[in-house]
Amino acid sequence: MSKQIVLMMMMVTISVMRGIQCMQLKAGNWGVSVKSEKETVTNLQFYFHDTLSGQNPSAIQVAQPLDKNKSTLTMFGSIMMADDPLTETSDPKSKLVGRAQGLYGSSCQQELGLLMALSFSFTDGPYNGSSFALMGKNSAMSPVREMPIVGGTGLFRMARGFALAHTVWLNPTNGDAIVGYNVTLVH
Repeated sequence: MSKQIVLMMMMVTISVMRGIQCMQLKAGNWGVSVKSEKETVTNLQFYFHDTLSGQNPSAIQVAQPLDKNKSTLTMFGSIMMADDPLTETSDPKSKLVGRAQGLYGSSCQQELGLLMALSFSFTDGPYNGSSFALMGKNSAMSPVREMPIVGGTGLFRMARGFALAHTVWLNPTNGDAIVGYNVTLVH
């Protein structure tokens, strides 16, 4: 019995070694590329509610510049932690489809420009349990901003793409905002 197991193990090892030798390595000797024709393009439209005011804000400031007087217009150096609801329409009471969680900070001295690092996680419909990661500059005062999608999980595993954001509503006094997102994902 043990001779049969040893013989079988040797045959499996030889087969595996042959398979490895037949592979054409395209990245030196440390990687293999496989082409796939099975990619999906998904378009999503939802609304991001960033609330800085009130009893239960969805974003809070976690860091600020040492000299606040030098950065009052652009808030340069301020960092916010967010857990913002994502809804089906711009109405805050519309159906909740997910949450945007992460941080954003004012990274520009001459304009209101934010560096955003957020995970958009979905809790509704076919995308429940899936997420994508957004990482990039948001020129907040531009009518439409484009930001890169750099990864994903679940149905969006290995996603890439872009998000177009446009401000639907902004309270200039307290910073509360509703932002529409149109996202194109390739996964």
